Amino acid sequence: MCGRFALDVETAGRVRISLGIPFDAQANDDVRPTNAVATVAMIDGQLQQLNTHWGIKPDWASHLLINAKAETVATKKTFSLAFAERRCLVPMSGWYEWRDEGGPRKSKYLFHAKDGSELYMAGIWFPPQTDEVTPALVTLTTTPTELCAQYHNRMPLLVAPEDFGYWFRSQPGQLPHLLKQGTSEMITVNQM
Repeated sequence: MCGRFALDVETAGRVRISLGIPFDAQANDDVRPTNAVATVAMIDGQLQQLNTHWGIKPDWASHLLINAKAETVATKKTFSLAFAERRCLVPMSGWYEWRDEGGPRKSKYLFHAKDGSELYMAGIWFPPQTDEVTPALVTLTTTPTELCAQYHNRMPLLVAPEDFGYWFRSQPGQLPHLLKQGTSEMITVNQM
C-alpha cells in the first residue's frame, strides 16, 4: 500500500468547499504511480493546490519510491528534509487493495469513508529535478487498522480535517501522534 487510489468529481468539489481554495483536479478512478496527482500544500503560509507526479527515483534506488513509512519518515535521509519542510495532503475518494482469495486473480477492494466524505492521505513533496517540470510526491503509510489489516500490512496515513493546521505548521518532533492510525470506524470496504 498504497499503490492505487481514486479521486472522483464530487470529491474534488468537496475539497474546494471544505478547504476554501481553488482545487482543479482531474477525476481519475485509478491513480497510479508516475501519474499526475493534485495535492494540497502550505505555500507562503496559505493552503494551495500543488500539482505533482507520484514517485521519486533517487540515484541509489533500483525502483521508483512511491511510499514512505510514517514511523521512519522523519529520520530516513531520503525523506527527512521533505517531511520537515514540504508536507502535503492528497485528497482522494478512496484507495484500492488486492487480496489473494484462492481464485485465478486477486480480488480488488475499495476502501473509502463510510459517510462518503473525502479522505486526505499524508504525503511529502520534492522540488522538480533538472529533467522534470513538476514536483514529485511520496505518500505516507502506517500500520493498518484492524479492518485494513485483513487486506494489507500497510495503509495510507490519513489526516483528519481538524488536524490540517497542526499537520502543516508543526515541527517534525511534534507530529508523532498524527503518524499513527486511528480506529476503523470511519472507513468501510467494498469488493470491486
